[in-house]
Amino acid sequence: MIRKKVTDKSPSRQQRSELWRCCTTILTLKQIHASMIVKGFNSNISALRELIYASAIAISGTMSYAHQVFGHITEPDNFMWNTMIRGSAQSSSPLKAISLYTRMENGCVKPDKFTFPFVLKACTRLCWVKMGFGVHGRVFTLGFESNTFVRNTLIYFHANCGNLAVASALFDDSAKQDVVAWSALTAGYARRGELGVARQLFDEMPEKDLISWNVMITGYAKRGEMESARKLFDEVPKRDVVTWNAMIAGYVLCGSNQQALHMFEEMRSVGELPDEVTMLSLLSACTDLGDLDAGQNVHCCILEMGSRDLSVLLGNALIDMYAKCGSIAKAIEVFQGMREKDVSTWNSIIGGLAFHGHAEKSIHLFSEMRKLKNKPDEITFVGVLVACSHAGRVDKGCWYFDLMIDEYKIEPNIKHYGCMVDLLGRAGLLNKAFDFIDRMKIEPNAIIWRTLLGACKIHGNVELGRQANEQLLKMRHDESGDYVLLSNIYASRGEWEGSEKVRKLMDDSGVRKEAGCSFIEGDNKALIHFLFDSKRKFDSRKSFLELHGG
Repeated sequence: MIRKKVTDKSPSRQQRSELWRCCTTILTLKQIHASMIVKGFNSNISALRELIYASAIAISGTMSYAHQVFGHITEPDNFMWNTMIRGSAQSSSPLKAISLYTRMENGCVKPDKFTFPFVLKACTRLCWVKMGFGVHGRVFTLGFESNTFVRNTLIYFHANCGNLAVASALFDDSAKQDVVAWSALTAGYARRGELGVARQLFDEMPEKDLISWNVMITGYAKRGEMESARKLFDEVPKRDVVTWNAMIAGYVLCGSNQQALHMFEEMRSVGELPDEVTMLSLLSACTDLGDLDAGQNVHCCILEMGSRDLSVLLGNALIDMYAKCGSIAKAIEVFQGMREKDVSTWNSIIGGLAFHGHAEKSIHLFSEMRKLKNKPDEITFVGVLVACSHAGRVDKGCWYFDLMIDEYKIEPNIKHYGCMVDLLGRAGLLNKAFDFIDRMKIEPNAIIWRTLLGACKIHGNVELGRQANEQLLKMRHDESGDYVLLSNIYASRGEWEGSEKVRKLMDDSGVRKEAGCSFIEGDNKALIHFLFDSKRKFDSRKSFLELHGG
């Protein structure tokens, strides 16, 4: 739900032995597991419980191992089922919690009051409303609706993604004595954007815990109301890392990146230790600012946190930051040092290399990605098509475009079409570029026509430039760069009459060229900005704020 409990108060939970309390790493866990196999794996129910608890809850990052172990237990009891559901619900794959619960019910193992809070948490994280209502019905049938923990989780589920009327109905007189129920209902309203109601509940709370403070601070941060968030932040009696993260993520989300960095310094000055979420937000700030020095400082802080291996999320964020701040060598260094990579890792480095002119290296890495059986997505192909364009590899680029459609079944979007127009235009294949635009399955936008217009300027093709400009003027008449560029095409060919006509058309249309502003065509920076938007598809800032109920 909105709290994680370290201790387990299930009646079937016994005091952990010294052996299991010392089991804090995957290596130790595997050693104990091996010993259990030698002695008869399913012979000791108490040891099996400890093994499941250690792998699913106590040791971080071993949930997949827990699933493997669980599959070999012949008759798991309620405690083992509940522990597996609990670990899955708070993992990166909450769907597995639902799957386990379904297997539990189908296997004639009766769920108890400890089962439902974890299942409902998974339903909330997945926003599975229908499933959540079904679980609520089962809770009612088994008579657990009055149980404090179950009721609070039901309130949280309905407040966040179910029925607010049901959540309010569950918030009865007994619930009003429980700060957890207050926080659950407040979090639901805040997450749905009803901050006025959430704030009213917050102000009416007979007792406020840190969760409720964090819920409201996060809610204001998500809405960009940083003054209100800061006011509550200054009033909160005691802060934790979530409180600081909400403020830092909020500042980054609303573009106050320097303020986010200052907030981090303030956080460090009071001795609060950052976590991965803090670092992800800070790297977003450095990327948006283009501040390499600040980014390197954040990288140093990550190393000081003591993790031997970078997580995929942190590694991806570092590659993205270094690439967009101009240090492609450091981006490659981080990439090569990552033990685990996902498609976003490859996308960041392939796109970064292409953006910085290392086209052949980008193409080589794409080939390596395919050899390693990593499946590229639509973003990967944008990167490799840009690389082909910069390297003048027309045939290779056309082959990759067809490969994307035929082998990977990816439907081209406007960015892929833009890459292909740029590829053909740079190579001087202007007629082919026009034919390609005619065959597009989607309507070309101004960026595509402007890219072609720029190519016409480079290659001095007046007639095709005029046609491209006509298409641009159908879209909008107030873009001075489009007129200037066409005028320059005429001028470059010595056709001064045509140049003057374009200037006159510009004046007659009331369009003024902005002082000190030039239209950049040679290196297609407008297209590059369009293709490599500075905001990543996975945005840690929004993910943090959504995760914490704001």
